[in-house]
Amino acid sequence: MTPTTRYAASPYEEALGRVPVRRAELPVLGGMTRYWDYGDADAGTTLVLVHGFRGDHHGLEPVVAQLSGLRLISPDLPGFGESTPMTECDHDIDGYTHWLRAFVAALGLEGRVILLGHSFGSIVVSATLAEAGVTRPSSVVLVNPIGQPALAGPRGVLTRLAIFYYWLAAALPERLGFALLRNRLIVRVMSVAMAKTRDRGLRSWIHGQHDSYFSAFSDRRVVLQAFRASVAHDVSEYAARIAEPTLLVAAVDDDITPIAAERRLRGIFPDARLVEIPDVGHLIHYEKPVEAARAIEAFLTEQGLVSPARAEGAA
Repeated sequence: MTPTTRYAASPYEEALGRVPVRRAELPVLGGMTRYWDYGDADAGTTLVLVHGFRGDHHGLEPVVAQLSGLRLISPDLPGFGESTPMTECDHDIDGYTHWLRAFVAALGLEGRVILLGHSFGSIVVSATLAEAGVTRPSSVVLVNPIGQPALAGPRGVLTRLAIFYYWLAAALPERLGFALLRNRLIVRVMSVAMAKTRDRGLRSWIHGQHDSYFSAFSDRRVVLQAFRASVAHDVSEYAARIAEPTLLVAAVDDDITPIAAERRLRGIFPDARLVEIPDVGHLIHYEKPVEAARAIEAFLTEQGLVSPARAEGAA
């Protein structure tokens, strides 16, 4: 794989091109959080999206492209994408929950607010809402939620290999460790393992997304801290303390959290519903964004957070 590698075009490019977008930034906890503000800036409901481990805002754009009648704010997590690291706290669960509270407060949003977390972002959102005294959103959406400890998943052996990989990256001298973390062959192996689609064009585009953005982190310290947080926590730790109506959008073939664990997770929340999407794994946001968006719209319509007319118009 060289810098001249050609990938298939995004199947969601045309839909995303119809969505207004504004780029902005806010100073938060000693770092600069850069975010993308999509959709209707005057909408009565705002969806704040938190992406997964080693990703950035690009990963959730296929879902953003399918939603209408909303304002959608999608930041790059501190230390990833274009956001700079925090200097006032570590990049662990406590640090990221502190950041999410501060970021949402700094936005000064009016109207109804919904928090959406994907994968690692589902842990960040859940941990934030489990704390007492937090400003409460209208509802919560978790896509590919991490519903049980990572080592308990159907591919726990791969998680152990990942732990060794990050341990080795930490043990090596700085330059070699950083290079290992950004190794393109390892990124491709991860991408191949997670993609379930048999569509060659879609697989090519997914690999291109991972090659382009999966190594867009600021430094070794940030990614190692975030990785430790991603395998040390899961949503089930926090679910019982989240009273808001919650939508879980889960993949039937997820290798990280099996669907049986997602069904158990639903029962831990005081008020949750589960939508199961077949024939997809941990990449719902790439492979099944239309299905995810329809589930989100139906949920928000049920909660009275978007009008049925707008939700139907996005179909």
